Amino acid sequence: MLLKFTKMHGLGNDFMVIDLVSQHAQIKPAQVKQWADRHFGIGFDQLLIVEPPGDPSVDFRYRIFNADGSEVEQCGNGARCFARFVSDKRLTTKKRIRVETKSGVIELNLQQDRQVSVDMGAPILEPLRVPFDAPSEAITYPLEVRDETVQLAAVSMGNPHAVLIVSDVASAPVERLGPAIEHHPRFPNRVNVGFLQVVDAHNAKLRVWERGAGETLACGTGACAAAVAGIRQGLLQSPVQITLPGGTLTLEWAGPGHSVMMTGPASRVYEGQIRL
Repeated sequence: MLLKFTKMHGLGNDFMVIDLVSQHAQIKPAQVKQWADRHFGIGFDQLLIVEPPGDPSVDFRYRIFNADGSEVEQCGNGARCFARFVSDKRLTTKKRIRVETKSGVIELNLQQDRQVSVDMGAPILEPLRVPFDAPSEAITYPLEVRDETVQLAAVSMGNPHAVLIVSDVASAPVERLGPAIEHHPRFPNRVNVGFLQVVDAHNAKLRVWERGAGETLACGTGACAAAVAGIRQGLLQSPVQITLPGGTLTLEWAGPGHSVMMTGPASRVYEGQIRL
């Protein structure tokens, strides 16, 4: 059986996207891991799957698998590619698309300039819901890792994020602290780790060590979490332009209880087929 797919990226965060609305297949974690290999497979950070909705009030079901085969709750850059994909494939004619994810329903909006805005929902700040092991909610928390103590914010955007403020992202200890914090026992579901450099009130730089994928060129939910963390600490003001290695995203957040709005590009790279 040949399965059609599309290779896409959002600011260099790259995806294999499969339509399981008009095609039928069962994807196994071992296949995801094989396809993700950049030498022996297709190569990608995440696999995105489009499925019919289980909830009649939404348009599609959106599933995300990391390169290691694990299924995750949310992916912001992937959400923008998802919107472009279902529009380009004429799976919908809507410009405002509601999709169900493992962490809840999000809304995708296709702009006339081909940018995509995503209502990512309100950030989760209660530590037990992130989840993060802490006695009570705080703006930042101390964490002992690799014989040092770092201060970090814990934010969930449907998936867990730790955000550290650094003076310079170019020299930030991403490869040293990223995996250590990802697997820290105080994050029972592991965690994505963002290293945020504040440039001024409306501009910042960010590098992200993604759970199950390592450092990527961009992370949409990571940018959302970083904007929230920076605003809560009084270091940033909405709207925020966050520049990642792959490009820039615009984030808007009015404060607790409000959704984070993320706007950025989504690009198609090529079409392909793979034999199951």
